[in-house]
Amino acid sequence: MIKSSSLSIILAAFLSTSASAFGISNHYGSQTIKRAGSSLSMSSALIIQNKGGGHGELGFQIAKALELNEKITSVTILQDDACNDEREPFKSYGSDIPNVNIVKTSLADESMTSESLKEILGGKSFEYVWDNASKGPVGSGKAICDCAKEWDTKLLTYVSSAGIYQPTGEFPMPETTPVKESAGQNQYDNYAVELGVPLVSFRPQYIYGKKASKNDYLDWFFDRLVRELPLPIPSSGSQKVSLTNSEDVASLLTAALGNEEAAIEQRFFNCGTDQIYTYDEVAYMCAEAAGISKDNVNIEHYDHESLGKATFPFRMTDFYVAPDTAKDKLGWGGPKDSLKDDLKWYYEGYVQRGGSEKKMDLAKDWEIVIGSKTYEDDGSIYQKWNPVELDISNIKELNVE
Repeated sequence: MIKSSSLSIILAAFLSTSASAFGISNHYGSQTIKRAGSSLSMSSALIIQNKGGGHGELGFQIAKALELNEKITSVTILQDDACNDEREPFKSYGSDIPNVNIVKTSLADESMTSESLKEILGGKSFEYVWDNASKGPVGSGKAICDCAKEWDTKLLTYVSSAGIYQPTGEFPMPETTPVKESAGQNQYDNYAVELGVPLVSFRPQYIYGKKASKNDYLDWFFDRLVRELPLPIPSSGSQKVSLTNSEDVASLLTAALGNEEAAIEQRFFNCGTDQIYTYDEVAYMCAEAAGISKDNVNIEHYDHESLGKATFPFRMTDFYVAPDTAKDKLGWGGPKDSLKDDLKWYYEGYVQRGGSEKKMDLAKDWEIVIGSKTYEDDGSIYQKWNPVELDISNIKELNVE
């Protein structure tokens, strides 16, 4: 008969051996399973990240998503050294993704080749690559494609843009929508395909996020709402748009890992939320987030054919995509975030960034508003925020039907 004390020693030894065999460790309450002896393929991932802008947060969010994916053992970000380390998301690399290897280089160097790129990366090769920087198959863009070919990469995921579409009137725009042949992103796609690389190309559009380096789209609405100024929205304001949280975009960009064969076969995917809003609806949602009554929102619809785009952040007409193909082919579950809910934290961030106090050039707004027959004002509402000498001698009344 085994005594209880002896049993405890045997059990402890067994658990210790098992933990070692299966690579289980516990650090400050977290657990990492290395799956020693598992037949599961474990691979390294490379993310090429630009210096910022509309796609500036995506590399950061892709890295976070990949750290949770069982296929990936290590993540490296090849970061354009032109980024500002004092701004998001770059300043959060050390605190939020400390296990991700960061390598900096100039991605604007058009003389870069596959050989020089491999040298920059210390001779390492990568099974999976996400290119969130290249605007065409030149310089670093070409080098990335060439390396992916030499590495026998399983997937080269390219972050393209829905901006390459030439709308035919069908909305949401399907992946079969004609594209601008001269667009750098289209040329990148063509080069990678001709090279024989397993390319999967995603086409996102308007992106926002907590660590975004570009906030122009939604800031435009808050800039005017908090100052009690009219919102010059082109046409009827019924044009539709999709704005997607960067975390949802990253979720979609990494969804190809779940069905690589289907991803390569389809190749092109629209990338965005399935929540579509009109321009006016976005304005009213922003007002609600800022605690402003709908009755106090002054939308000034104007004739964009006469006055142009001015500073408005979106297209003059409908221009949006939907993720139906990604849901069907990749099994993507759809967005977990919603613009309506996110606008609450977005507005808090807007205030913290000094959005309500920053200096603004409102001359174009004033030109539109004063030229409209539907709004009577002598310019005083703009003088408060944009005190400049305004010459109205050549302003002509618009004939708006």
